[in-house]
Amino acid sequence: MFNKLQGNARGCMLYEPMFLLPYSLYLTYASVYMLELGVSETQIGLLTSLGLMLQIFTSLISGYLTDRMGRKKALMVFDFVSWSTATLLWAFSQNIWFFLAAAIFNSFQKVPNTAWYCLLVEDTKPDERPHIFNVLQLINIICGLFAPLGGLLVSHYGLVPANRIMYLIAFVSMTLMFIGRNYATHETEIGIRKSKEQGAFQPRVIVRDYWQVVKMVFANTPLLLIFGIYMLYQFQLNMRNTYLSIYLVKALNFSEAFIAWFPAVTSVSMLVLILYVVPRIKLAHVNRFMVIGFLLSAAAMLLQIVAPVEGTFWIVGSTILFAVGTIITYPYLEASVANVIQDEERAKVFSILSVMILIFVSPSGIIGGWSYAINPRLPFVLIVVSFVISALLMVWFTKKQASVDSHSAAV
Repeated sequence: MFNKLQGNARGCMLYEPMFLLPYSLYLTYASVYMLELGVSETQIGLLTSLGLMLQIFTSLISGYLTDRMGRKKALMVFDFVSWSTATLLWAFSQNIWFFLAAAIFNSFQKVPNTAWYCLLVEDTKPDERPHIFNVLQLINIICGLFAPLGGLLVSHYGLVPANRIMYLIAFVSMTLMFIGRNYATHETEIGIRKSKEQGAFQPRVIVRDYWQVVKMVFANTPLLLIFGIYMLYQFQLNMRNTYLSIYLVKALNFSEAFIAWFPAVTSVSMLVLILYVVPRIKLAHVNRFMVIGFLLSAAAMLLQIVAPVEGTFWIVGSTILFAVGTIITYPYLEASVANVIQDEERAKVFSILSVMILIFVSPSGIIGGWSYAINPRLPFVLIVVSFVISALLMVWFTKKQASVDSHSAAV
């Protein structure tokens, strides 16, 4: 699969494990680590929402900075700001104020996110993009297999010392990755042209340009629908990442060291699927499979909701089912978003998409904290609802897309 990648896609994927591997180690324990250092469930939700609201601002400027600085430079500079700095702060955190500072620095991740996205897809053909995101998913899966190493560190050193070690590993690995990837990639043709065209920072002009993009998005029903699905996907992802570990430890009484095995179960399941099932999926039927994937993910969350205390069988079943749903939705959803955005406006449109996502998703931390306080299962009920709505929107998107295609063919 990797041998089919060319250019920037190959350079980006070559170094991606250096980011995803340490990220998969600490992600499982991030919320529990905060709890252990005296941050309450509600405060965790507030910090999550605050970080997302700050990302609204960085998303607004991400398109301009990506065009002005060029994809490579914006990626390099703001990766150092948002990830190298944040992982150091997390490693030495003592209380909520350290996590607040880390959230501020990490909020700048939207700039490298936009730059990386442009760098990854701009020099590739639309029919090659699903393969790129499948390779990205495969790398993510393989890195997830190492998640139990985090559990071993926790069982040997204790939760807080182990997390500090994991964050320090992330700092070193990610920083080296940013440097290596910079040498393995080149600026895209569109990036070079946009960098020359972009003038001085003029907020009024930028707002005007973004307003034109917003009007274009709302005038294009298929584009708006796929954006809506993408926003719902990010909503459930943020809710799940924030509260799943807390739910497993506090509500279902699993040990802190044991919960690291669940991401490994996800990775093994996805690895089997991506090797033996995904190659059989025809691009013509992708939307149908995505509807099925959203419904399977909803069913997985229902299993988790009804799971009894220490119900290992239930959670493993839920984890495997969720892996199946994810593998037939995520890569194709990312490719669908990439394909509906024109290359000339990619940076601006993607930054607007990021803002729309954040406006929609930023309350998820507060909503999650509030709903978790009422009932630990309630956040996952909201996730089920988001998947069901996503399936319905995908059916609508498929019909609209077919209508647009038939109209274009007639013309």
